[in-house]
Amino acid sequence: MAYVITEPCIGTKDTACADVCPVDCIHPAKGEDGFPQSTMLYIDPAECIDCDACVEACPVDATMSEDDVPEQWEIFKEINRVYYTEGVEAGEKMVQDYLKAKA
Repeated sequence: MAYVITEPCIGTKDTACADVCPVDCIHPAKGEDGFPQSTMLYIDPAECIDCDACVEACPVDATMSEDDVPEQWEIFKEINRVYYTEGVEAGEKMVQDYLKAKA
């Protein structure tokens, strides 16, 4: 099980979660390539150690355990995974597709 960043992060990109992550698995952080263009932050499920630090740090309650993701946000499990396994563009495209489908 890993943690997931979900819809409330879109457009917010508060990096408090990245600041407290002991394994540096949340990206892009401020100052990193792609931060200005990114829609949201993403957790690398392969690197996440399930420490829960990011949950407490998130001011918009966007970060949660995979087991706690509400049904309407289930796609964010895949979005976070794709961002790291298939690339930044693939993850960002999934977010844009999600937003279009929701509109």
